[in-house]
Amino acid sequence: MSQGRHVAIIGAGAVGVISAIEALREGHRVTLIDAGEPGGEQAASYGNAGWLSSHSVIPPAEPGVWKKVPGYLMDPLGPLAIRWSYLPKALPWLIKYLLSGWTEARVEKTAFALRDLLKDAPLLHRKLAEEAGVPELVERNGVMHVFPSRGNFDNDLGWRLRKKVGVEWMELNADEMRQREPDLHPRYTFGVVVEEAGRCRDPGAYVAALAQHALASGARLVHAKATGLKLSGNKLVAVVTETGEIACDAAVVAAGAHSKRLTASVGDSLPLETERGYHVMIENPESGPRSSMMASDAKMVANWTNKGLRAAGTVEIAGLEAAPNWQRAEILRDHLLSMFPKLPRDIPASRVKMWFGHRPSMPDGRPCIGYSRASHDIVYAFGHGHVGLVGSARTGRLVAQLLSGKPPEIPLAPFSPNRFL
Repeated sequence: MSQGRHVAIIGAGAVGVISAIEALREGHRVTLIDAGEPGGEQAASYGNAGWLSSHSVIPPAEPGVWKKVPGYLMDPLGPLAIRWSYLPKALPWLIKYLLSGWTEARVEKTAFALRDLLKDAPLLHRKLAEEAGVPELVERNGVMHVFPSRGNFDNDLGWRLRKKVGVEWMELNADEMRQREPDLHPRYTFGVVVEEAGRCRDPGAYVAALAQHALASGARLVHAKATGLKLSGNKLVAVVTETGEIACDAAVVAAGAHSKRLTASVGDSLPLETERGYHVMIENPESGPRSSMMASDAKMVANWTNKGLRAAGTVEIAGLEAAPNWQRAEILRDHLLSMFPKLPRDIPASRVKMWFGHRPSMPDGRPCIGYSRASHDIVYAFGHGHVGLVGSARTGRLVAQLLSGKPPEIPLAPFSPNRFL
């Protein structure tokens, strides 16, 4: 494959815009295609928790999770909820999801693969932020996990596997936690700090800045909804949009949760699902964490952003079309109030912002990064689930390497779209 191809990148989220930057660096001509504005509220990138957690290597499904499925169906407000009306459609994905975490060996395989993808991600993002003129949006200052007891940590398979794949951390007892986080509720008595991790202070603004950097570097942005890919034999000739065709030599499908219909247009039926996520943000909060933090009991990240204190987490399986259940965002708010007792209980509604969006998720917790079966002119880069923002930096580099026919910098077999075909 030669350099200088015309590459159409479908999706201007974190993965798409970084793929554009890296493809331009390789000498390709780039057209970004997205119906929305990069970094806009419609995008999963906008509502991200803001963690650049290079240690997020554990997939959602772990051994024994199948025992919890009845509870997920019965509790619409739990950490993972499944709407009854969507269950028949979601069932094939859910079966693959449960099987992917059936044994510790399967989870370990994913942990090693994700470690390759995420290692050094905060550094890669910092360099990109500097290039885009927004270095202040990416901080490499570690993140904290807090637990009600040491036992909650010791009994967590995820931390045993993190150690196995090379993640290091510092442990804190109750007194050390109080010194670092005086506003945190005293029920938390044990913590760990992962110093290699970082955070983004405004994911939406960061993605918008990266998109502007791509445009300033020569990319073109077309506001249109892509509906398919057009082949002539095994050669790509165009991306089909609702407003017409865009001729190109290569394409990248980085449309997040909306990628499924695009892959289907060339015969690749992939088990992509949306893990619907929510966040709540308190503007000008009176209290909160000094560092970015995840609470093990709430399954929730609390992170300072430039717009306020954001809490994000939990999963809802209900498809792309169902209306939001805003009670799930209210639960995140209530968790924040519980974690930080100095936050007032009567915060005006005008200072509480809620958001809902779609995480693009493959059942085994690993994204699809690789060529389409239909043509090596088509590269897939979607399905990052809970690691979309942190994983986007290396994914963009891998996309550019695939477009240029260069050896990828990490093994891509664990991420091959063909693992489901």
